Amino acid sequence: VQLQASGGGLVQLGGSLRLSCAASGFALDYYAIGWFRQAPGKEREGISCIAPRNGDSSLADSVKGRFAISRDNTNKTKDTVYLQMNNLKFDDAAVYYCAASYGSLCNIMDYWGKGTLVTVSS
Repeated sequence: VQLQASGGGLVQLGGSLRLSCAASGFALDYYAIGWFRQAPGKEREGISCIAPRNGDSSLADSVKGRFAISRDNTNKTKDTVYLQMNNLKFDDAAVYYCAASYGSLCNIMDYWGKGTLVTVSS
C-alpha cells in the first residue's frame, strides 16, 4: 500500500498550491481518498474526501470556495488525488496528509500516507 502526498511548500498569503496524493497497492475502486491536515497544537482536521469512481466529493466548511478535490483514475494501477488550494490563509498552514477509506465516505481511514508541509507567509 502506498499513499504519497506531495506538493507542499512555502506560499504567500492569498497564494495557491496544488497537493497530489499518489495511491497504489490496494483496491483503488473500493476506496475513497481523503485529505486531512494538522497544525501544531491543533487536532487533525478532515478537509476533503472523494469517492472511488463516481466523483462524489465533500469539503470542510473551512475550505469551501477556496479548495477543490479531484481524482485521476485513468491509470489502472495508480490513482492520483489532487487538492487545489487557492486564496491560502494563515490558518491553512499545516501538515497535510492523504488517507484511504474503504467505501465512498471517509469515516474510518484504513491507510495513511506521510504528510506534506504547507507554510503560509505574509
